[in-house]
Amino acid sequence: MESESFKKVTRNKILREEILKTYKEVYRSHRKVDVVPELKDDSVLLETGLDSLGFAILVFSLEEVLGFDPFVISKEAYYPRTFGEFVAFYFKNDPR
Repeated sequence: MESESFKKVTRNKILREEILKTYKEVYRSHRKVDVVPELKDDSVLLETGLDSLGFAILVFSLEEVLGFDPFVISKEAYYPRTFGEFVAFYFKNDPR
């Protein structure tokens, strides 16, 4: 039987992969390009190439893919500065 911590690590890995995949899809569509720059945990969101509309589309698309919006679930207003903070916010507010 899998431990709860193993399930959480596995779920977080899946979330991270889906966030990256969706980011790349939104980036390609929004920027009309084929090549997407590599994202690292310390990548500053404002320097990733997506503007505020692009991030709104990303969050909407992630809600469709993941089934939740952490910005709606969270009781606190939060504005992640880096990609790592963005992903961690999804982990923290995952309703599963």
